[in-house]
Amino acid sequence: MKKQEILVTDSVFSELDYYLKKIGVKRLLLVCGESFSSLAISKSFETIEKRIGVKIVKFSNYKPNPTYDSVVEGVKIFRQNNCDTIMAAGGGSAMDVAKCIKLFSNMDASVNYIEQKITPNDVNLIALPTTAGSGSEATRYAVIYYNGEKQSIADESCIPSCVLMDASVLKTLPLYQKKSTMLDALCHSMESFWSVNSTEESKQYSREAIQLMMKYKNAYLANEAIGNTAMLKAANIAGKAINITQTTAGHAMCYKLTSLYGIAHGHAAALCNAALWPYMAQHMEKCIDPRGKDYLEDLFLETASAMGCGSIDEALTRYQSILAELGMDAPIMKNVSDLEVLTESVNPARLRNNPMRLDKETLRYLYKLILNIN
Repeated sequence: MKKQEILVTDSVFSELDYYLKKIGVKRLLLVCGESFSSLAISKSFETIEKRIGVKIVKFSNYKPNPTYDSVVEGVKIFRQNNCDTIMAAGGGSAMDVAKCIKLFSNMDASVNYIEQKITPNDVNLIALPTTAGSGSEATRYAVIYYNGEKQSIADESCIPSCVLMDASVLKTLPLYQKKSTMLDALCHSMESFWSVNSTEESKQYSREAIQLMMKYKNAYLANEAIGNTAMLKAANIAGKAINITQTTAGHAMCYKLTSLYGIAHGHAAALCNAALWPYMAQHMEKCIDPRGKDYLEDLFLETASAMGCGSIDEALTRYQSILAELGMDAPIMKNVSDLEVLTESVNPARLRNNPMRLDKETLRYLYKLILNIN
């Protein structure tokens, strides 16, 4: 994979101007939501054509959980305007749409893009993440919906070649969103550490991301520029980790919690790992990582060390105290049937990366812990 260029911007965004001139951009498709106009950088885009001769074509016709049809429209606009570069400004949805527009831009428009083989192209893709959490700007994955069904698109060539980190985009985020996105990045780092796919490279990314989060967590929550910049970096590095390893059971278990109780994705993932990590640490005999239970215990110790702790137990206590400090409580179970709904919702394919086999009885037990059910 080609090394990703990171631009940390200043208030006049001169770094972006320089980069666009350097790669010879003439027409840029800006994939962004309606909230883009509230960002400081939007003012810079209003005069960018006069400043450096880059024509901006804006595309905002998509919604959260973007559809295939939205991407098709985006590809059409990209082609009709002879764009040579794409920039995604936003969260996961903007990233997913932009990645798919890039991947599909050189395909046959008369055939369903999803059914065609991906052929890498030289269209430039730049990312401006507006939350510090998903790390989508560093991964090869995108998700869109076709006829209501989730479609996972994956190819190394859709990883943005450049990421623009603008700390000011985090200033106006609601506090709950800041907390939950930070926890999402933390869970990415932790799960990548103990994934059966972990490598020396991925572990280094996980370690660096966790250390950054622990060091700058308070400054980030206080909305200080240094904390916001550090958290953007940490989320990006955590994204690099899961791009290698993928996530594990903590993420596999969190999706239905999010939809059933209306809590944020990162909040749900953090609650799942608060139950999962202690369970795995106490049941090392159930390890299925081919490298063995001693290796897995070392991974847990490395995770603890990255958190600034000398033991797994100390790290587990610190992790729980972080959730308590943030006020990220578990939801209250609405119906008795919720437990079965949650247990049945877990996709077994998403558990393959977990270092410990989890059957339905264990999943049910873990959800009881998460929901504080006796």
